[in-house]
Amino acid sequence: MAAKANAGDGPSMILVAKAYAAGSGVDQDDTIAADWYRKAAVLGNLEAQLRLADCYRDGRGVPRDMAQAAEWYRKAAEQGDLAAQATLGLLYSMGQGVSRDDVEAFFWFDLAASATGPNQDRYVANRQNVGTRITAEEVATARQRVAKWKAAHAHRATGA
Repeated sequence: MAAKANAGDGPSMILVAKAYAAGSGVDQDDTIAADWYRKAAVLGNLEAQLRLADCYRDGRGVPRDMAQAAEWYRKAAEQGDLAAQATLGLLYSMGQGVSRDDVEAFFWFDLAASATGPNQDRYVANRQNVGTRITAEEVATARQRVAKWKAAHAHRATGA
């Protein structure tokens, strides 16, 4: 596994990272785990992007950095991950790691809520909550962006 990871195999990198994160077969080391997640995340691996974002959010293996967390959640969200889209909406609604922006929060919540999934009701509720803080015109603009995003990312959209 380590040889494949060192050779640049993304799934193997994640396995190595998980082993270090859990201390499974190696000494537990969150810093090494985060390094391996970063290597796979840079290659575009969705799971690694999410796990690295979580590392930055929680300060696990890296200094806590909500801007870095938001950046990695955005990369995962752009790949169509619903949870990352909703998390990005939450970050925008609270101004954590990004500037507070209710229109941007609505966009990400609306995108996540538009796909069927186990958390869809929660995403809808979050979208509705943020929607009360923006104008009808801003809602319409955000929904147009969602339609354009979905058309451009139809091959990536999760749950579509």
